Amino acid sequence: MNATRQLQKLGQSLWLDNITRGLLDDGTLKRYIDDLAVTGLTSNPTIFQKAIQGTSFYDEAIARKSREGKAGEDLFFDLAIEDLTRAADLFLPAHQASAGVDGWVSLEVSPLLANDATATVRAATALHRRAGRPNLFIKIPGTEAGLKAIEESIFSGVPINVTLLFSRGQYLAAADAYLRGIERRLQAGLPPVVRSVASLFVSRWDVAVQNKVGAALHNRLGIAVARETYAAYRTLLASPRWKKLAAAKAQPQRLLWASTGTKDPQASDTLYVEALTAADTINTIPEKTLMAFADHGHPGTPLEQQKAPDPAELAAFRTAGIDLDALAVRLQDEGTEAFDRSWRSLLQGIEAKSAALGAAASGSRG
Repeated sequence: MNATRQLQKLGQSLWLDNITRGLLDDGTLKRYIDDLAVTGLTSNPTIFQKAIQGTSFYDEAIARKSREGKAGEDLFFDLAIEDLTRAADLFLPAHQASAGVDGWVSLEVSPLLANDATATVRAATALHRRAGRPNLFIKIPGTEAGLKAIEESIFSGVPINVTLLFSRGQYLAAADAYLRGIERRLQAGLPPVVRSVASLFVSRWDVAVQNKVGAALHNRLGIAVARETYAAYRTLLASPRWKKLAAAKAQPQRLLWASTGTKDPQASDTLYVEALTAADTINTIPEKTLMAFADHGHPGTPLEQQKAPDPAELAAFRTAGIDLDALAVRLQDEGTEAFDRSWRSLLQGIEAKSAALGAAASGSRG
């Protein structure tokens, strides 16, 4: 049994953190599903920026949609939804076999809406309806405005992937928003089954402190934060509040490990996958990490079988001068800004491609 199937057997889902039209057209994604036990997929503005600007896969569609009068965000979402609905259809058997637990793809709302809860709710509802797939999450960041939008979206029945979470506290705030949405549905006499995942970003912690702590602490902070968050996740699922909702047939918001590609060339290329083996979680990883893990990875001892996290793990970083609470806020802010930049670059790239392809078409006709 290969390493990816071992993870699956241990109760962890493995999702791909990538989407390109090429992966769909040449059958690569289908092969990952069949051979490597990949059961879902995530996307974000940076992934789509690289896919659209860095390849020619989208040129024909951009040219055609431009001639139809589409531009900007409307044109982009056409392209993204075309890709993600195809991917969603590939994952539909996993979705059905798991009764909706697995087999999901994710589409992010415009990062430009990060501080506007009302507009985010409207966009989430419209995008989910536009995609028309039962196994498509809408991604909303776990920012202050995002938390309000998450609660409202869950209440309205839109499945949500909460993105850009970096700490135990941020995770618990996202979980609370999800629970409030479900509780309101029950109070309103609505079915309580609206799926959600909460995405904790891991490796960016280690990148942020790489040059601020000694070598003995390198590549340890992200895992320590994840372990602390996993403990909070298990505690929440054992709480009276959750048990009351579970008795009403509500489904748990699953914890998802994001940003699990190793950034330090001196560290193992499967570091975060092996360290964060855990039942009832998801690990979404880039292709490079997927192939490395399939080739030479080994699932670690599942977190639920390990002792509770040692407070000394995080205390060592505070002793080294790292303000963990402030850094969590900074990382979320930086993540939001990075997606904002990618989004603007993406739209500029689409506009430039539209113009270039239009000019080439005019020249060929002339």
